This record gives sequence, C-alpha cells and structure tokens, in this order.
Amino acid sequence: MPQHRQLSAIMFTDIEGYTAMMQSNEQNAIVIRNRHREVIQMEHEQFNGRIIQFYGDGTLSTFQSIVEAVQCALSMQQKFMQAPKVPVRMGLHIGDIIFNEEHIFGDGVNLTSRVESLGVPGSVLISDKANEELHNHPELQTISVGTYQFKNINRLVEVFALNHEELVKPTHQSLSGKTEDKKELERGSQINTAQGKNIPYKSIAVLPFVNMSNDAAQEYFGDGIAEEIINSLTHIKDLKVAGRTSSFQFKGKNTELHELGEKLNVRTVLAGSVRKQGNWLRITAQLVNVEDGYHLWSEKYDRKMDDVFAIQDDIAMAITKKLKLTLLKNDRALMTKSYTQNTDAYELYLKGRFYMYRRGASILTALKYFQKAIDLDPAFALAHAGYAESNLLIAVYGILPPKEAMSRAKESAEKALKLDTSLCEPYCTLGYYYTCYERNWPEAKKNFLKSIELKPRFAEGHLRYGWNYLATVEGRFEEAENHGEMGVRLEPLSSYIHASYSLILHCAGKFKEALAICKTGIELDAHSFLCYATAGCVHMALQEYDEAISCFETSLTLSNRHSFTLHPFIWINCITGQFDKARVMMDELKERSKSEYVSKTLTALSASYLNDLDEAFDYLEKAFDDRDPTLILLKYEPWVPEVLRADPRFQKILDRIGFPGSPL
Repeated sequence: MPQHRQLSAIMFTDIEGYTAMMQSNEQNAIVIRNRHREVIQMEHEQFNGRIIQFYGDGTLSTFQSIVEAVQCALSMQQKFMQAPKVPVRMGLHIGDIIFNEEHIFGDGVNLTSRVESLGVPGSVLISDKANEELHNHPELQTISVGTYQFKNINRLVEVFALNHEELVKPTHQSLSGKTEDKKELERGSQINTAQGKNIPYKSIAVLPFVNMSNDAAQEYFGDGIAEEIINSLTHIKDLKVAGRTSSFQFKGKNTELHELGEKLNVRTVLAGSVRKQGNWLRITAQLVNVEDGYHLWSEKYDRKMDDVFAIQDDIAMAITKKLKLTLLKNDRALMTKSYTQNTDAYELYLKGRFYMYRRGASILTALKYFQKAIDLDPAFALAHAGYAESNLLIAVYGILPPKEAMSRAKESAEKALKLDTSLCEPYCTLGYYYTCYERNWPEAKKNFLKSIELKPRFAEGHLRYGWNYLATVEGRFEEAENHGEMGVRLEPLSSYIHASYSLILHCAGKFKEALAICKTGIELDAHSFLCYATAGCVHMALQEYDEAISCFETSLTLSNRHSFTLHPFIWINCITGQFDKARVMMDELKERSKSEYVSKTLTALSASYLNDLDEAFDYLEKAFDDRDPTLILLKYEPWVPEVLRADPRFQKILDRIGFPGSPL
C-alpha cells in the first residue's frame, strides 16, 4: 500500500473522564459524546480541517494551517463550555505525518498525542513548534506552561497554552503530575529551551539573484527581483520570511546551507540567477531544503522583459504550493498585485531601491531614478513611496537641509497613499514627518501604528516608532525596547537595526545592554559607522573615555568624517579636557556648514560642551528654523550636557517643542 509524507498541523481532542461518565450515567455520556462530535464536525468544516478518525471519546484531525487549527480549537472550546458542557482536552502540533489509504502515523502524531494528554478540560495546549508559527498573530496569545520530556520523544518540548479569557490556562505546577515519567518531566523542566533553536517549519529566505549578465551595472535587477518576491511572500500569514537586509548579508558569499538556515532561522532558501540582455530575460530559481540540500522546486524562464511580473508571480505561487501554504483570497490578490505595467518605469524603480539601500550620497542617485519612474508612470505608487522614503533618509542623515527634504517626503507619501492605501512605507514616512517637522504627536503615532498594522514584519517601522517616537518623544522606554527587540528578531543580521535598537537602550539609560547590542552590530558589519558612533556614546556615558575615543576615531574614518561623527568627538575631547582639539573640530564644522548641511542641534550641543551657551542657544533657534529632526532628542538623551539642561532657556526650548505629558 503506497505511503505519503506531508507537513501538517495536527489536532487531538479527548473527553476527560468519559469512562467514568459511562459507568455513572450512560445516557448522559452518550449525549456528551454526540455533542462533542457535532461541534467537532461543524467547526472543522468552518476552519478547513480534515477529521481523520473518531475513536470513542476522541478525535484526530489535520489542517493545512496551524493558525486555522488554533482558531478552530478556540471556537470549539467556547462552544463546549456552553450547556451541555463537554470537558474536552486539546493538543496541537505541527510536524510530518505519514499516511496511506487507511492510517495516519509518524512522530508528529505521537507528539501531538503527548501534548493533548497533558491538558486539562477547557484548555488548548500547543507545542513549541506550532507556537512559533503564531508570532505574527497577536490575536492568538499564548503562555508557556513548562518544558517536558515526553515518553518516546527524543527532545525536550516546551508547551504553551492558548491565553484567552474564556479558556482554562493551566500552570506548570498543575500539569507536573500528568506525564508518564515524572523524573523525566522534572529534569526537562529545568533545562533552558534556548539551548535549542526552534525554526518554523514554514519559513524561507530569499537570496539576491545572481547577476549573470556581462554588464555589472545590471546587479540592481537581481537584487530587485529577490526583493519583490520577498514583498509578495510577506503577505502570507502562515509563512515566516527572513527580512531583506538579513538575507542580503549573504550576497556574493559561499555560505553553507545549514549555516545560512541557522543564522536566518529558516528551513528553506530560494536562490536564483538572472541574465538580462536587451528586452530578453533568463531567470532561474531553485527552492532548496536547508537541512539536506534537496531541491524542492526549480524552474527556468526565458521570456521578454514584459513578462517579468508574471515570472515573479509564478515563483511566489510555486513556493506556496511546495510549502503547502494556505492562501486566502485577499492574500493571493496582494501577492500578485501589479503596481505598474510600464516595464521601463519598473526598471527605474528597481534602480532607485538599489541605490537607496547603499545609503550615503547614493540616496541622491536613488532620488533621481524614482523621479524618472514617476515621470514615465505618474500612477506608480511604489515609485512615489520610494521617492518619499529617500527624502526622509536625506533628512535623517543630514545630506541636505531637512526642511525641504521632509516637505517633499510628506507630499510624495500622501501621493503614494492616494494611489494605494495598502502600502506601509508611506505611513512610516508620515510618522517621521509629523514627529520631526510638525511635531503633531497624535498624527505621528497614528501613522506609525498604521504602518506596523499593515506590515507587522516591517523591521524599520518598529525601529522608527520605537526610537524616533516612543523613546525620544514620550519616554516610554519599555514599549520602545519591545519594538527594538522585534526589529532585531525580524532582521537579525542587520547592523543598522542593531544600531537603532542600541540607541533606544542608550536613551533609556541601559548602557551595558546598549553596548552589547552595538558589539553584535559591529560583528555583523565591521564597517558600520553608526554602531561605532553609538558604542562611543555608550562608553562615554559609562565614563570609559579611552574606549569612547577609539570608537569615535573608527566611526570618523568609516564615515569619511561625516558631521554626525565629528560632534561626539568634540564632546569627548571637552570631557577629557582637550578643549583645543575640540575647538579645531568645531571650526572645521563651521567652515563645512557653508557648503553642506550640518545639524544645528548637534552644533548647539557641541557649543555647550565648549561652554559657549549663548552660541548654543543661537544654534537651537536656527535648528527650529531648519526643522532639524535631532531637536526631538533633547528631552531624554543622556549626552545632552548638564550645563545646558541647567540653563533656564533650555526648559523654554522643550516647551516650544511641545513634548506630550510625562510618561505613565
């Protein structure tokens, strides 16, 4: 008899004490059992479950989606608590099952059975691997009820309970006598599950497609194809997609598959190549299992450039099929959505994204490509979003005067949203604009939250909201840290994300934690001037001045003496009594400000470190005129010197900024 293997969400249910019910009142027991089956059948039909077997007082069933399985379990328990009440235990897991025409078996079935047997009536217990798939579903909250060594299961399993107000939520203590071998249980509960990394079964990283053209300038196209596929796949709720920045860290590197999977926390990888010649494309793509290198799917496309959108859709849909992902109608529509039919505009847009990610002066090049794309297709929402984001970055990095750049960012972001309200990036841009330009806090918060709502896996959205608003404006450091942690989880290999998270921790006064995050960022990218600059500020706060100077020197070199890195060097020189050196650097910045933009807020801080307080307040006035984004850092940042804070004029500056009331 042929056998088949597949990955499924598995559910066991069981009526607790059914045998005793039969002995006590057989007629009532039959009513309870019939009620159990009626609810099971009705809810499985609603949530696309497949009932494999009824056995006496229990059931075994499977689902394509663990999210639907958990939703089904919740709905069933809510009904079982209504009269006549049915005392049901439920266990869920996601794993491989083996089935033929008559039976279903395998390790996944065994583990699900163990989890269910641990439960209590009115609860829903979930294995660690199933729970990993729920992280992007805030409506399905869970709590850990301990780590267990189940009989005939060769690993420790952390078990979670669905945390819903209508459900029973057992504690570890209440469950500790329910496994087959209590000694094994006690031993298992003492071991930290962090020793083993749970990788979601349905998870993928998309690597940059290798440029096989003779023209190195075509590199943007392979990057763009990969990024567009990432954006399509992120619309699938049941699929964990590694972030773009982290996945692109492996560009051009010959990394072993298992190492790549471990670092990105994924089980599959999509890799490919692209050769573009004139209007002709050759694109190859392979979906590979990380564990054994097995090719789950591969395809080669020889098409005209006009078919590029169809190719991207085909690759994304092939992945959903091979990974057995459940696609809702809206998911499919978002995945295959086309933002332009003009392939020339699309190529210009991809070039814009390519240069925008290179940061520095390349952002100005990106701006030109986005504008050209808009000129060819004024209804191309993504091009407007890219133009808005580039202007935001110009303001953030002080490349041009922020007043004009942020005004352009707002105008373009609003145009993008007028064309397509489903885009998350323009909302993030508007959040930053309303924070730093208009200082309209309700609008800022509303737009940041809308951005995250539309795309919960948007790492930069979490960091901008956490750092640029929660930490610096409201002083809600714990909430800001949560968003920082989320950003790092979503982009674990991004030095920029680590630098931003460390800024939140630094602002909160958690200097040692901030330093640890900076060091991780430097390990990821030894050329990250932001990580070195932030590390220098942390060392300065810890009064570790030699270490601070070393970090500032490195940051200055890596950034080619960016003005952002000169200012903290002035501060540390003043703190250590090197005022002559500090004044030389201050003179350099004043001279450079004649031909380039230099932050007036940071210049004011440098002047105050040099004890030139009148000059400092003159610069703060100019910062208001410039709409300098760094003004919002004044209230909570530790590197604002006490001599400035103690001046009565400083409080008037804070009052003009109009920060909201003290944090709760």
